[in-house]
Amino acid sequence: MSGSLILSIVTFIYGLAGFLYICAWIFRKQIFGKIATWVALVGLSGNTAGILLRWVESYQLGIGHAPFSNLYESLVFFAWVIVLIYLIIERKIQNRIIGAFTIPIACLVMAYASLKPGITSAIQPLIPALKSNWLIAHVITCFIGYAAFALAFGVSAMYLMKKGRDDEPITWTKIVNPLILFVFAALFSRVLFISNWLVATLIAIPICLGFYAIVFLVRNLPAESKAKLLERFPDTRILDELGYQLILLGFLFLSIGIITGAVWANSAWGRYWGWDPKETWSLITWFVYATLLHARLMRGWHGKRIAFLSMIGFAAVLFTYFGVNLLPGLHSYGSF
Repeated sequence: MSGSLILSIVTFIYGLAGFLYICAWIFRKQIFGKIATWVALVGLSGNTAGILLRWVESYQLGIGHAPFSNLYESLVFFAWVIVLIYLIIERKIQNRIIGAFTIPIACLVMAYASLKPGITSAIQPLIPALKSNWLIAHVITCFIGYAAFALAFGVSAMYLMKKGRDDEPITWTKIVNPLILFVFAALFSRVLFISNWLVATLIAIPICLGFYAIVFLVRNLPAESKAKLLERFPDTRILDELGYQLILLGFLFLSIGIITGAVWANSAWGRYWGWDPKETWSLITWFVYATLLHARLMRGWHGKRIAFLSMIGFAAVLFTYFGVNLLPGLHSYGSF
């Protein structure tokens, strides 16, 4: 069985795990959560096996490089790190509901890698710029950072749902302006799935309508039902601290990733920094999270303001990862 086939199966395993975590949250049944953990572990094992098999297959083909050289392989590794860090967190805090907000991200990442037109799972020779010993260090550190930020995004969403404004359920329509949501949905469709702006804009309409339909349904749930949905969340203090720890972890590894990337750039192109679109947006993302940490440590910010900044930061991560690939630059061949 090839590594690519195993990774395709892993997509469905992560989807099942995410579904079970959501069932554990909604139906408040521990058995769903326990099964979800085991399914996620099976998925992580398959993900690991798929990465290792691709590594072996590259040597069998006479190419011989680590499986981190293109968008497909980076997405696979991204999903692997998300699930690994999540399972460590689950064991640490003994709460499985966070899986309902994080494991689906890994499933979507794997699905995007498998289904997006133009992304090939074929093992290909390295282009000259990628033939460097810095490849593994740069990719691993960057994607540990990205995965930590993805998990912080999920935890921040949980915090906002739990805390809300003045300890009331949060009013999402006040947070997400309809125009901003529409623009973001169109950009999301264009970058991830659709190659035509007109089609992407049309697809953004049902996305926005679906979002506000969910908001309407949640807002009109009986107070008792909403309380039951939120009571199994970790305490807001735990969510706030966990989000901060994840951001700190992500910031550390993103910083190392930028440094290793600069050293790599010097060996490949003879300069440490060239304001390539990917480099520029990596720096913007770094400054967003640096601002968040400064506000937390020096200004004493916590709670909702940090959660909002975390979500803004993850939007910058997504654009750094996917959006700038649409722009011409030295990183247009890959995703890092």
